[in-house]
Amino acid sequence: MIIALALPAGAGTPAAAEGDKLTAYFQKYLDENLRQHPTDASGLGDHRFDAMLEDISPAARAGWVTLAKQTLAELPKRVDYQALSRDGQIDYEIFQHQLQTELWLAKNSHPFEEDPRTYGSYLNDSVYGLLTQSTLPRETNVAHCLARMAQFPRIIATAKATLTHPPLPILETAIRQNQGAIGFYEGDLFQLAGDTAQLAQLKVAAAAVVNELKDYQAFLEGPLRVHANGEWRLGPKKFKAKLDLVLEAGESADEVLADARAEFDRVQRDLYVVSRQLWSQYYPAVNFPPDDAAGRRETITRVIQAVDQEHGQPEELINEARATVREIKQFIHDHHYLNLPEPDHCQVIEMPEFRRGNSLAYLDPAPPLDPAADSFYAVSPPPADWTPAQKTSFLEEYNRHMLKILTIHEAYPGHYVQLNRANQNPSLIRRVYQSGPFVEGWAVYGEITMLNEGFGQGDLRLRLMQLKFYLRAVANAILDQQMHCTELTDAEAMQFLVREAYQSEGEAKLKVIRAKQSSTQLSTYFVGRMAHYRLHQQMERELGAQFDLSKYHEAVLASGSVPVKYLPELVHRRLNPNPQTTP
Repeated sequence: MIIALALPAGAGTPAAAEGDKLTAYFQKYLDENLRQHPTDASGLGDHRFDAMLEDISPAARAGWVTLAKQTLAELPKRVDYQALSRDGQIDYEIFQHQLQTELWLAKNSHPFEEDPRTYGSYLNDSVYGLLTQSTLPRETNVAHCLARMAQFPRIIATAKATLTHPPLPILETAIRQNQGAIGFYEGDLFQLAGDTAQLAQLKVAAAAVVNELKDYQAFLEGPLRVHANGEWRLGPKKFKAKLDLVLEAGESADEVLADARAEFDRVQRDLYVVSRQLWSQYYPAVNFPPDDAAGRRETITRVIQAVDQEHGQPEELINEARATVREIKQFIHDHHYLNLPEPDHCQVIEMPEFRRGNSLAYLDPAPPLDPAADSFYAVSPPPADWTPAQKTSFLEEYNRHMLKILTIHEAYPGHYVQLNRANQNPSLIRRVYQSGPFVEGWAVYGEITMLNEGFGQGDLRLRLMQLKFYLRAVANAILDQQMHCTELTDAEAMQFLVREAYQSEGEAKLKVIRAKQSSTQLSTYFVGRMAHYRLHQQMERELGAQFDLSKYHEAVLASGSVPVKYLPELVHRRLNPNPQTTP
């Protein structure tokens, strides 16, 4: 795979020559890594291996570790770090850190033995992604899907032979996802494949897959559930080590927790101020609660409950999301917030059933190595098998005002805009490796900054939902650490989320499950948001009247999805009028 790159400034210099060595060495590693991981290759937009699925035997997985070890050991021999430009040094450090993280995870986690969701990605996403985001001709994609579907028996056989004692909460999610996968191969597959001459062949293959997945479902619900007594808690030592690797933000776990607790108290105070102003709008004939701890909590809770009633119906969600997109894009354009992608390749779609149940929405971005592909802002009606009460709670949590906040986060100016720009970065390393805190933090930062710039015209209901949504991000960081480092019970976690963070019971239950399944990921939102917001305030103070919000945002996005610890240095270099003061 050869990637054509525009020549950067300074091309032809010794530093540029050393940078070329780094790119070539990374390219060599990436080619072998993607050959070993065909579904990862497809996800990144490299379609050379679209007809293949991973060899996930123990011997093959040991080979993955060997490749990472050898590459890490050879890196300083192949590339002179000191001879690189500063941007090249950052790329070197990102590559090095990624290899170190991969080796730590290989040593300290056991997804093939303990997490059945690992196999689910091969059984559904490997096909779904080809039909939605590959830019190859339809018949080619369908042929690749057929080739992958033929390999499912091998994946399922390995799962049955390898899975031992998964934690029950993780198994239960895998069971729901596999049931969704069955539905996908029974119906959605053909809709995505469209009018193809291979339809008859696809129907035969899908029928076989459905039978295989039903048999696998019986295994998950039967023999494996009997042994589902694994421990999902990482424990303090592993959690803190993993958090440091995942965040790469220059903050310890203890510092993150202290920051989150202080911010949690601040946001609660802001929620009370806004709720106090909205009280008479919703409760004109009701006495305002006393201004003490219990009264403040009652005020916030009741106003949130009133605003929550302003929601649509499940069948209206997609159209409401599309209308919200148009409104937000117009504001961004009119207020020179940043430059929107042209042409726009983001589609608003209904979330596939096999991906529903944990959130209302997500963004599937265009792959970094196939950036001409579409991105998908997926919005989910409540899962079909939920009770009426569950569906109502879900719709209240994601009312019309919250849907706007969610669209800011997932699409404009959040994930879609930022990742679209990241795909254009000249550094192959930065395009392939994306920092979770940068990506999630940018999206959360956008929620508050858009409202600060006037989106919503001062609608206090929108501000209330933004604060509530942000409080969720802060609570995520607290919950993440408390769940994995203490003996916090589900009941205690639920009380914290429902009583203190004003989440619905349904949303809180899903968050407790997610905390068990995705250690450290829940902290990325808060840590990244704080990094982005603090830098904004710092640069605005430093530049004073010269500060231009659009130019600032363009400087941030031009860096790629780098670890947030590099952001001050990179943004200063682009914006600071006094180079000698650049860190």
